[in-house]
Amino acid sequence: MAVSKKAAAPKKAAKKSTPAKAVAGKAASASGTPAKAPAKKTSASGTPAKAPAKKTSASSAPAKATARKPTPATPKPAKKSAPAKKAAPAAVTPAKPTPAKATSPKAASAKATPAKAASAKATPSKATPSKATPTKITPAKPPRNESHTALVRRARRINRELGEVYPYAHPELDFENPFQLVVATVLSAQTTDLRVNQTTPALFGKYPTPEDLAAANPEEVEEILRPTGFFRAKTKSVIGLSKALRDDFGGEVPGRLEDLVKLPGVGRKTAFVVLGNAFGRPGITVDTHFQRLVRRWQWTDQTEPDKIEAAIGGLFPKSEWTMLSHHVIFHGRRICHARKPACGACPIAPLCPAYGEGETDPEKAQKLLKYEKGGFPGQRLNPPQSYLDAGGIPAPPLGAPAPGAVVPGASAPGAPVPASAGPAPGSPAREAG
Repeated sequence: MAVSKKAAAPKKAAKKSTPAKAVAGKAASASGTPAKAPAKKTSASGTPAKAPAKKTSASSAPAKATARKPTPATPKPAKKSAPAKKAAPAAVTPAKPTPAKATSPKAASAKATPAKAASAKATPSKATPSKATPTKITPAKPPRNESHTALVRRARRINRELGEVYPYAHPELDFENPFQLVVATVLSAQTTDLRVNQTTPALFGKYPTPEDLAAANPEEVEEILRPTGFFRAKTKSVIGLSKALRDDFGGEVPGRLEDLVKLPGVGRKTAFVVLGNAFGRPGITVDTHFQRLVRRWQWTDQTEPDKIEAAIGGLFPKSEWTMLSHHVIFHGRRICHARKPACGACPIAPLCPAYGEGETDPEKAQKLLKYEKGGFPGQRLNPPQSYLDAGGIPAPPLGAPAPGAVVPGASAPGAPVPASAGPAPGSPAREAG
């Protein structure tokens, strides 16, 4: 029994020491080791101690959770900021020029300056073609050292262009046979074809053959030819060539150049007109219009008709000589006038080295056009059907002007022309120079 009491005593002492240890654990927990002491206490004290241990763990768990939560919270915004940064450059990319312009005005002005300069450069480049329409045409002017081959190509191209503009080109003298053509050509010197066409009906009506005109009274012929000017000299010429035809050629007009130039009043020009239009033999008609235009186009610098004929004849095949003459003369009478060419309405302006010598404004140039191009009657009383189909208007007979048509002699230089009955109704009266 005593032993049992002694054994019980140490057990009690152990029991008593346990709270001491617990106290010591509490003191230790107070000293700064809370995690280990409460863990030992909870394991030693049993169930009730486990409850507080759980409480402490629960209390510590939220502490850890709170400690962990900020840790993931920080990376989360970092992760969120990372895509925000990725998205930001996409959004910032268009925004970058704005702050760049705002923050660095010098750089912006520097950048704007080349932009303005580029626009300024673009502006003259755009303006250059509009203003350079004449500039583009000016380079067509042949150089001083233009080769003969280049000249031939340029001249033939101009002739092709004129052929498209005047497909109805023809001799503008009324005639029915070679005799009437040779007489009308002689009378056309120093006057217009219109005046000749208005005069020859009375002449050929009274003297239809070379024999009749050869036996005519000179004074009567002079009276008929008075409207053409230089009527006395022309009377001698037509009566003289009629006598030569009657006496030397049996009343027939010869078809050779050598024979034609022997007739009174007939030169190479008249001979080529007759050969080309009455006999279908090639010939170049070097009249005042032809001389002016071939020099203006720099086809030749010759001034004498014979030399001009030789120079131009070398640029074209003989088969084109007759129509070439018609094309050039038609263009000289209608558009490329002597005093004031209608450059702004010229179809061959890009090919013309003399572009700009006349009126370049299209509206003003349009008012300078003559004959069918300007809506006025032509020079022939009986023009070819092709001319009428192209919009040409027949000329009125002498002393009987048609309403709204050209008065007699109106096509002479400086003569006034009333408003036309052609395709320009209501247009102001213009002058046919």
